[in-house]
Amino acid sequence: MESTQPTATDRALVAAGQRLTVKVPGTSANLGPGYDSLGLALSIYDTLTVETLSTGELEFELSGEGADSLPRDASHLVVRAVELALDRLGFRHSGLKIIADNVNPHGRGLGSSAAAVVAAVTVANAMVPAESRQDRDWILQLTSEMEGHPDNVAPAIFGGLALSWQDSEQYSSTRADVLTSVIPVVAVPDFELSTETARGLLPASVGHHAAAMNSGRAALLIHALTADPTLLLPGTEDYLHQSYRAQAMRPSADLIAALRSAGHAAVVSGAGPTVMVLANGADEAATITGLIDTFTAANTPEVGWRVMTLAVDVQGARVEVHRR
Repeated sequence: MESTQPTATDRALVAAGQRLTVKVPGTSANLGPGYDSLGLALSIYDTLTVETLSTGELEFELSGEGADSLPRDASHLVVRAVELALDRLGFRHSGLKIIADNVNPHGRGLGSSAAAVVAAVTVANAMVPAESRQDRDWILQLTSEMEGHPDNVAPAIFGGLALSWQDSEQYSSTRADVLTSVIPVVAVPDFELSTETARGLLPASVGHHAAAMNSGRAALLIHALTADPTLLLPGTEDYLHQSYRAQAMRPSADLIAALRSAGHAAVVSGAGPTVMVLANGADEAATITGLIDTFTAANTPEVGWRVMTLAVDVQGARVEVHRR
């Protein structure tokens, strides 16, 4: 029997002459005990602009992070994600001009690949006619499928604190508002660590006691972020992943230990090696940046660190569409 699945040429073309710009926040997943379930949107943004062409060509301009190493052709993650999203929506394009300005450091645990796929799928969804567009839950499904888990894509889409879970092939997320007094401080080292490498260091199972301890801390962390930031230090204690990954990012692990010993809620950001500290107020944030500078100068002089005081992004991905 012949297949009735439509071919690429059967799909409708999106209109040429559109210009769409999407701004996507970086993210920090896990936050200590919230392994593969908690994620926080951060005020560090990548910007993607896409113009639909009628020429059948692909033009790609790339600046900022990754400009010296990332491809500028159809193999780029953004191009692949745009085309997959259009295909799922029943459309195709006749040419694209893509302009990517990357601010989010790559391979550092701040959700750069999640930002790329969220930007691409959001743009693709905005390209199609209004009656064919899907909601943000559809974007969550597709981007989680591409990433393999929702913990980074969910806060990039929705902003704030994302609490995410999976049932079979269904991904879900709900959002919580973080207290404005909570200030994320990140220390980004000049070395990378791939998510695959970091995941490969984890054991196949952990003991019941560790699991129980971790679930209690994850629940406490949500309360600390949304109601009582004085509990951020105990709320960020992890029993599932950070200790196993420490060997792959020793400078980061040592910095976290020093900050936590001084009473500050330091964690590995995502798979690392970035260190994130959740400060309770501007005074603590200033103290943390000083401690990071002092500790790294004395203990890891061979590593370059970029320290940034950020905010929790509350909007998530936002897109502007201009049609001729």
